[in-house]
Amino acid sequence: MLQLGRKRRVDIWAHFTYDTKDNKTACKPCGAKISGKNTTNLKRHLQTTHPEIHAKIQKTSDDKNDHGGDKASASVTQQTITTAFLTASKYKMDSKEQLVKEQAIARWIGRTGLPLTTCEDEDFIEMMEIIEKKLTIPKKTKISNLVETEYEHEKDKFKKRLAAARRVSIGLDMWTKKGLTASFLAISACYHCVEQSKPVHILLALEQVAHPHTAQSIKACVDKCMQEWAIPKEKILTVITDNGSNMVAAFKNTTTEETSSEDDSPGSSMESDSEIDDQRYHHVDMEMARTPCVVHTIQLVVHMTQKETTVKRVLDKARSVVRLFRKSSVATQRLLDQCGVIVVNDCPTRWSSTFNMVTRLLTVKDAVCQISNDMGWDSLLTSEWQKLSSLYDLLLPFAEHTKTLQSDTTSMSLVVPALFDLLSHLADFAENTRYRDLATLAEKMRTNLNLRFACLLDSNDEKFSPLAAAACFVNPTVCKILVNIDVADGNIQELLKQAEDYVVKCTSPHTRQEDSGLQESEDDEVVKEPEAAPSSKQPVFRFLSKCRTTRPEQKTSTTSIRQQIIKYKEELSHPITEDTGTDFWLEKSDNFYHSLKPFALDLLAMPASQAFAERVFSITGDLTRGRRNRGRVRLERSAFLKMNRNK
Repeated sequence: MLQLGRKRRVDIWAHFTYDTKDNKTACKPCGAKISGKNTTNLKRHLQTTHPEIHAKIQKTSDDKNDHGGDKASASVTQQTITTAFLTASKYKMDSKEQLVKEQAIARWIGRTGLPLTTCEDEDFIEMMEIIEKKLTIPKKTKISNLVETEYEHEKDKFKKRLAAARRVSIGLDMWTKKGLTASFLAISACYHCVEQSKPVHILLALEQVAHPHTAQSIKACVDKCMQEWAIPKEKILTVITDNGSNMVAAFKNTTTEETSSEDDSPGSSMESDSEIDDQRYHHVDMEMARTPCVVHTIQLVVHMTQKETTVKRVLDKARSVVRLFRKSSVATQRLLDQCGVIVVNDCPTRWSSTFNMVTRLLTVKDAVCQISNDMGWDSLLTSEWQKLSSLYDLLLPFAEHTKTLQSDTTSMSLVVPALFDLLSHLADFAENTRYRDLATLAEKMRTNLNLRFACLLDSNDEKFSPLAAAACFVNPTVCKILVNIDVADGNIQELLKQAEDYVVKCTSPHTRQEDSGLQESEDDEVVKEPEAAPSSKQPVFRFLSKCRTTRPEQKTSTTSIRQQIIKYKEELSHPITEDTGTDFWLEKSDNFYHSLKPFALDLLAMPASQAFAERVFSITGDLTRGRRNRGRVRLERSAFLKMNRNK
């Protein structure tokens, strides 16, 4: 009998017998004995000694493979795959694979704001069963905990980065639902991330604000947010808002009134002076300065086109043509067939919307005229089309700078050159246009632009802020352009000087103005008195000793920042190879530019508008529809996770 092993080939063993005692196989036709029972040896014996038997066995084997071999092989393969799927075991609940996939589902639900019951939906479970059969679909309670964990983890991550940031810019914007049923205040923060070596803009909070939207309620929301994120007010460079009266009043600078005491005793006089001094310096350090959104203000200048009668008449006629096309499916289809695009209408709450309407009309001008004629509609006259083209030339630079300045980061340094560029454009347009009304409009816009941006361009203005000029000063790609030019609307060199002084002041926050030589000598004598008369109370004077040693260091630091600025100015005379100001400063040595480089990176990270805060409502608008905004925590959490992803 054969031992257990590979299945015996019946067609071959029909001609052999095996002896287990001798471990030999005997051939029935010839009686020859072969050692062992290897089938290959038996086939070789038949092939050499009995070729007719071997040929018969070979033919039978070939026929069998031709008729049933492929089918059997496919059956075995199919059975193996099916068996593998059916016998797949579930991931262990604490396994890495299970946890990773659960977190992915939680992030998806958290960022999209979908209901937690989505993970218990039958179709969702069926889909996940097809995608990953080993995964155990978590319940809504676990998903809720995972989303909250992800939210807290992201908040902790950004809190650490904000704590390491040197300066922060805050952006605000408020949005009200249709029907005035709910209002939301978005608060964002832009800063240069030391860990990532790049500017970052993140959403801090999305607060629901009750009516009325007073300055006090807005300020309270901002203060609460700053306290929650542990952002001290002295770290805030500026707060960027629109020009709403409530926003302006919320961050309006107020002066501290000094009150005199009726008690003339020495003790009360010292207390009064000390209290006034504390109030003054407390106000300087803790007050948050406001910067108007540059893009909003530029668009207010653009809206002057609606106040010029002749220009408004042309724009109104253009809007009537657009409305006719947008109400007619036949005209719209014909326009799509001919041009591939349709006309667009303007919207007063959308930046550059009037320019976009004019641009699209001029692009499809021929098709619009032809279709309007076929439909029996009144279209623009040839003179009106020409005037519309000239209006396009007037608004084009405004649209271009709006697109540039609405970026989330690194746009504040472009404000000053952009404004001077617009002023020069308006002056050139007023001189070269053949339309007197458009020339008048350009002059009015130029005057209005100077008036609205006096706080950024006129160093003599009572509300002047050197912040935008300082950001421009530390950006070599634009500062190099402004160094050797001047315009009639403002003294650029004076702005750059103010910017330089501002940089020196901010990089040496604890250094006061340089005293006269006499005052310095008097201070030195006061400091040296403890050393001249040492006593047993030596520990009491250790603080004075430290103050004496730090004062020369502060003076050296002030001198050092001046030297760094001089060195930076020298570099402006050479070609700038870096594409951006941030790249320029990241390449510089920390040893020499130890004071200027960090502050320059903070200034360059600043945005020129609060467009990021406005974009929150475009992305999370669906979450506020109907009653979905009642889950305030879920709304803010979803907006936070969505806006701050990949940062």
